[in-house]
Amino acid sequence: MKRKWKITLGLLGALVVVGAGGATWMIVQPPKAARVVDAGPTGQRVADNGIFANYFPAAGNAPSPAILLLGGSEGGLGKDMHALALLLQAQGYSTLQLAYHNAPGKSAKLKNIPLEDFYKGLDWLKQQPGVDPGRIGIIGYSKGAEAGLVVATRYPGVRAAVLGMPSSVVWDGMSGENYMFGSFNSSWSEKGEPLPHLAYKGQPGADGLMPVFVNGLKQMDANPAAIIPVEKFQGKLMLICGEAEKLWPSCPMTDQIVARAEKMAAPAPIVLRYKDAGHGVMGAPFTDAKARRNWAQLGGTEAGNAAARADSWAKISAFLRAELGVKGVADGAGPP
Repeated sequence: MKRKWKITLGLLGALVVVGAGGATWMIVQPPKAARVVDAGPTGQRVADNGIFANYFPAAGNAPSPAILLLGGSEGGLGKDMHALALLLQAQGYSTLQLAYHNAPGKSAKLKNIPLEDFYKGLDWLKQQPGVDPGRIGIIGYSKGAEAGLVVATRYPGVRAAVLGMPSSVVWDGMSGENYMFGSFNSSWSEKGEPLPHLAYKGQPGADGLMPVFVNGLKQMDANPAAIIPVEKFQGKLMLICGEAEKLWPSCPMTDQIVARAEKMAAPAPIVLRYKDAGHGVMGAPFTDAKARRNWAQLGGTEAGNAAARADSWAKISAFLRAELGVKGVADGAGPP
């Protein structure tokens, strides 16, 4: 998300000079192609019936629970979520790392993404040999957490959801139209219709995009249809956020999800908050210094993000075992 906004802001400056012709150019240009990581020796590529994903089946013949795994606005099939997919597979979860934008056969821009893409992924998972269709979960972070919560409130039978750096609302799509002209399209659609959504408001600050989202959230009372109805989710929910977040207000939005659940007499989500972590608070524990440095640019310290990932992964593992019934290997186990 940060890279796309930097590119966008630079282009907006150029538009002051080049005028309407430049505006048209900005709107029609696709983003740079996202990374598509190979599934590796324990996985397989899926390109079927509108699904583009990497699939990591659990070992053995016993029916296993399954996870729909959703990355963020980076699009494609990224390295960070690939590492988490391998950890989940090693613990006995058949895991589908789904691409939902900026990937082959998908919208280049994250706008009006069909919820049907996620429904297809869940349907596909439930039909796989060795998968128990009654034990399905969703894990996502950032925009994948936003999508994950929306889907969990609409798709029946999801038993558990783990959402990192989550959103309490549906946001505008990430497109030139929205950046230039205001609220023009949604991040998500269903049956061809955009979901109600909040607009980005104001300008990024010296430290990043936070003011755009903070100002946008002030419009919630005027646009209550954009609020994700967490009370419609019938499973168990875990939310993870970092209080040093710089990209968007994931901890305040976590608080809003919790408050709505309480107001609507829904089960209280489990919340993990980390003081010294930012937008890198959740994911596979870090294995290299470069990843630690990169995530620290979005808030928190390198040590704080690393500690949060290690601690939250152990708690995610325990949560999934309790809700989906896997008696897995030790929490810190890596890929086979």
